[in-house]
Amino acid sequence: MSNSNDLPPRIIKKVKKHGSHHGGAWKVAYADFVTAMMALFIVLWVLSQDQNVKQLVANYFKNPIGFSNKGKSLIGADSPTFKVPQKPAIPNSHEKEVEILKAMGEKILGELSLDPTFKNIVGQIKIEFVKDGLKIELLDSSKDLFFEIGTAKLTKEAELLLRKIGDQLSKLPNKIIIEGHTDARPYMGGSMGYTNFELSADRANSARRALISGELSEKQIDQVRGYADRRLRDPAHPYSFVNRRISIIVKYLEDEK
Repeated sequence: MSNSNDLPPRIIKKVKKHGSHHGGAWKVAYADFVTAMMALFIVLWVLSQDQNVKQLVANYFKNPIGFSNKGKSLIGADSPTFKVPQKPAIPNSHEKEVEILKAMGEKILGELSLDPTFKNIVGQIKIEFVKDGLKIELLDSSKDLFFEIGTAKLTKEAELLLRKIGDQLSKLPNKIIIEGHTDARPYMGGSMGYTNFELSADRANSARRALISGELSEKQIDQVRGYADRRLRDPAHPYSFVNRRISIIVKYLEDEK
């Protein structure tokens, strides 16, 4: 039997794998290189184009979403310039309502002017904007066109006129204020204690009844006021007939909230 010490020595060879933990690093570096080259080519291409194409590219980077499918416009020098869509301006609600009320006032005056029934009184109607809204005023004259002298009884023409105005105002959602005004002359008739305050309030209510005699709903009436001579239209002439008037105010919708 041979001695185990005579056996040749056993050789164990260990192979060390280099870079086993960095096998994918070159892929990342290569991808960065390709990206940089592509960016370089794009920059060089843009620099070689005319101002129109440069502007298109600039617009894209300012608003890529708004640009959407207009990217194909970059190809071809004859492509139309793309304009970045702007957010449409929202009209001011107050200004829009003013336009609606103004149109209504013009329509009322226009229709009344064409009706021969009102030829004697249409010139006494004044329309203007005040703090609360559109004001339609019926100014009296020396002929007492709207009320019988010293009373709250409407003339026949005034009653028809107010009904026609009410029919037009019924087309609006706005609330309405009715005001009665007198001149500064003290009220001389009637029972004890009846003054211009009572007279102006009674005239305002007469106007209210005429307004709602047609299509205007009573629910649209917000207030009825009697001011006597406390809101003179012509303060320099307190006894002037222009101070005797009925005011119909169409309130702004925003003031009703």
